[in-house]
Amino acid sequence: MAEIIQRDGTWAFDGSTVRITPGLHRSVPLFRQTYGEIPVPLEAVSGVVFEPERKRGRLRLRLREGCDPMLQATGGRLPDAADPYRLAVDIDRSGVAEYVAEEIRRALLLEQIPKEPAKAYLLPGPPVPVSVRSSDGTVSFDGTQVRIDWSDTSDRVKRATGPRIIAIGDLMQVEWLPNSGYEDGFMRFVTRETVFSKLPPEKDPYALDLWGSARRDLLTALVATAVTARLPHPSTRAVDSVERPQVAAATAPPADHHDVLLRRLRELGQLHRDGVLTDEEFAMTKAAVLRGF
Repeated sequence: MAEIIQRDGTWAFDGSTVRITPGLHRSVPLFRQTYGEIPVPLEAVSGVVFEPERKRGRLRLRLREGCDPMLQATGGRLPDAADPYRLAVDIDRSGVAEYVAEEIRRALLLEQIPKEPAKAYLLPGPPVPVSVRSSDGTVSFDGTQVRIDWSDTSDRVKRATGPRIIAIGDLMQVEWLPNSGYEDGFMRFVTRETVFSKLPPEKDPYALDLWGSARRDLLTALVATAVTARLPHPSTRAVDSVERPQVAAATAPPADHHDVLLRRLRELGQLHRDGVLTDEEFAMTKAAVLRGF
């Protein structure tokens, strides 16, 4: 067993699994503490490196492309401190960090782990049900459907449409961008009906606009990961696009596309007639919908 215990967390390698446990110190980001322990099978690892610095060093675990739904959902956009595959190491423990890294590298060579992209997720992602309260509302996922309950500060258009419920079978992908504290982020659920929509996140009833606490809003990546883990693997979509390019090129037939547009415009018109949307809000949202289609 090769193990290193730091304030930032613990890595333990038993020859087949790298078990990553976040530290409990207040300096450890809430996202990592909430995600909890991550068992990484050796076949998901592409490499490991220790980066020594003058005061502290870093252990970094590199995973094979396509093996982790969290990396797929976040697209490598997690802040460094929130990255669970990075461990801050005190300088006096550099020797231990080097030993752990060398043990993992040796096992990779002995087992001849391939470096090419994985064709299936090798990590499970967070368990469900999972629920997160963000600046724009509360998003929940029970393994079969996503539910969004808007907050009092959400846009009037979103609140007027009521809770949004999306079945996992209707989802194509989840788009996620973190709130950096300087720029807003978003989490958008892309369905077959909304794939062409270009509404801004604050107006899109299928998207959460992340503008509040960056620390809290980062937890929406838990939901994005849990949903992504239950969608078809990217390699499957790639195969489908090669074998059936005519289907991929026409995700929504023109007739369906037109029906979706008319339905959206009717919904907006009803909200305007009911007095939920002002003339200005109606005109702005209608223009955004038409641009998106």
